[in-house]
Amino acid sequence: MPAVTVSDITVLPRVSDAPNSRARRVKSITTAPQGFEGEGFPVRRAFAGVDLAELDPFVHLDQMGEVEYAPGEPKGTPWHPHRGFETVTYIIDGIFDHKDNNGGGGTISNGDTQWMTAGAGILHIETPPEHLVMSGGLFHGFQLWVNLPAAKKWSPPAYQDVRANDVALLSSADGGSLIRIIAGELDGHVGPGTTQTPITLIHATIAPGAELRLPWRKDYNALVYTMSGHGFAGEEARPIQMGQLTVFGDGDSIVIRAANQQETRSPNLELFILGGQPIKEPVAWMGPFVMNTKAEVLQAFEDFQKGKLGSIPAIYKEDAKRPLNRTDKLGGDVLDVHNAPTDLQEN
Repeated sequence: MPAVTVSDITVLPRVSDAPNSRARRVKSITTAPQGFEGEGFPVRRAFAGVDLAELDPFVHLDQMGEVEYAPGEPKGTPWHPHRGFETVTYIIDGIFDHKDNNGGGGTISNGDTQWMTAGAGILHIETPPEHLVMSGGLFHGFQLWVNLPAAKKWSPPAYQDVRANDVALLSSADGGSLIRIIAGELDGHVGPGTTQTPITLIHATIAPGAELRLPWRKDYNALVYTMSGHGFAGEEARPIQMGQLTVFGDGDSIVIRAANQQETRSPNLELFILGGQPIKEPVAWMGPFVMNTKAEVLQAFEDFQKGKLGSIPAIYKEDAKRPLNRTDKLGGDVLDVHNAPTDLQEN
């Protein structure tokens, strides 16, 4: 797993084990179903089966891979639109290119992150570079969708690169866990990602038998996705394994312990840990658009079909073989309108 590692974890700053904190209890553990995205790359739908109110301010999380591609097999997505939220793409193994019609773009690999604010509307494409398509190779990463509050859904689109060597690196209090802060704050340490919605994103590696106790903001929710390995969640020691999402309840710390024995292919317990301040607004979501009302989602589709979200820049002629899809079936057929815990109703 080439995501940022260190040769000597003992030299890193250590996170407080929050001895007087109240550990959050486990509310639920769900197993992500497997499917395909874009042009056919395999994903695990990490949030499937979890009420949106428990996820707020997040709406979607895919674990992409882990897959070993043969030559000619690597796949990406065609040009497609977004409005009303942010996409966060974190690559652990492999290489991914991003291009958008707002001038953002770049290549990420092995611990890098691409952060795109769709805001009022953007077109983008995510693909493996040509040399990876030719050679094949390992690919593994995550894409997270972070909702924007109504006041920021119409903000100008933006893009930022978060490089692997910029993430904040910490050790757990016992030295048994490597903590990578991609965005947000943990115990006074701040990650490089700039967020529109207050959140914290962490990739943690826990050695066999080690316990990770993280101080966690009381006003944030707490979600832990197991990307590989086996372990136990909460002080009640609920078993967890690869492909499972743990939702925690109230409290001010998160407790996870790695099993003493791990698989040969996954020598440590690897976790994607995230939390944020709930927005508590109605959510209307269909395909690539996340808004507050059904009318706003339908307007987004209409704006896209009329070309109001822009066009593919002429400099990307090589992408002509991936045409922009303007059908109303882009991303699915079902519109789900979820109400926030405040019981606000759609007008």
